[in-house]
Amino acid sequence: MEILLQLVYSGIALGMIYAVIAFGYQLTFQTSDTLNFGQGDALMLGAMVGLTLVNMGLNFWLMLPIVIAFGLVQGAVVERIGVAPAIKIKSEFGWIMSTIALGIIFKNVAENIWGRDDLKFPSPLPESPLKFLGANVLPMEILVVIGAVLMMLAVEFFNRKTIYGKAVVATFNDRDAAKLMGINTGLVITFSYALSSATAAFAGALIAPLTLTGATMGAVLGLKAFAVAIIGGLTSGMGIIVGGIILGVAETTTGFYLSTGYKDVPGLVLLLLVLAFKPSGLFGKTAIKKV
Repeated sequence: MEILLQLVYSGIALGMIYAVIAFGYQLTFQTSDTLNFGQGDALMLGAMVGLTLVNMGLNFWLMLPIVIAFGLVQGAVVERIGVAPAIKIKSEFGWIMSTIALGIIFKNVAENIWGRDDLKFPSPLPESPLKFLGANVLPMEILVVIGAVLMMLAVEFFNRKTIYGKAVVATFNDRDAAKLMGINTGLVITFSYALSSATAAFAGALIAPLTLTGATMGAVLGLKAFAVAIIGGLTSGMGIIVGGIILGVAETTTGFYLSTGYKDVPGLVLLLLVLAFKPSGLFGKTAIKKV
């Protein structure tokens, strides 16, 4: 029982990281019906930039806002270069290849700057586990869960309580109507991409002390976060959190009780089942378009 509880703790921490990245997919989908398939690389860049700043002597807590600001700029660049032109010419799939291509470019740049070897990110918290309800949990895992929840709550607060956030919500509800009301929908879409990459960069800086940091770390995380977004529903914040926890716990328990070689199987099976029986996601709403 103690081992199972420990696996659940680790799975929740891992699942919340998936959820934060998946939350970034939701942000761009809601405003432009597009997805940034370079989300994993935004996470990787956040971790690598954070590692550089920490190695230069900057405090971990002071490093986080700088990494978030870096993510904002990186996301805005992706939207301006790769997505805005595709939206302008109404290319249905141009943004897919553009975001994938930019992700590959960022990965290659990272390999040339930091090398291809995985690097150790120093933990800002003690690495000795704490006892909680009979099982061990790392202080950094607790920080990951708290940080992920706070980040998503901050974005939700921004969307619901600020005038700029209401512009984002208006663009999501009806982009054409929002434009007629004087909202600069192009700027809103740029901002959604910036915020999307900022959440991913933040997640990268949080998860880095729990794992090795390298130029290839974002690929698998970005793909699994996309699975979480589909499983939970691209229109549901709660669904993304639940989907992330389900996938995280499924991976840790499967990896321990069966084999690490099978830990990716449950998530993929669940993804296939959701796509087959509820394509809008477990908590997503089916969109109805009038023609």
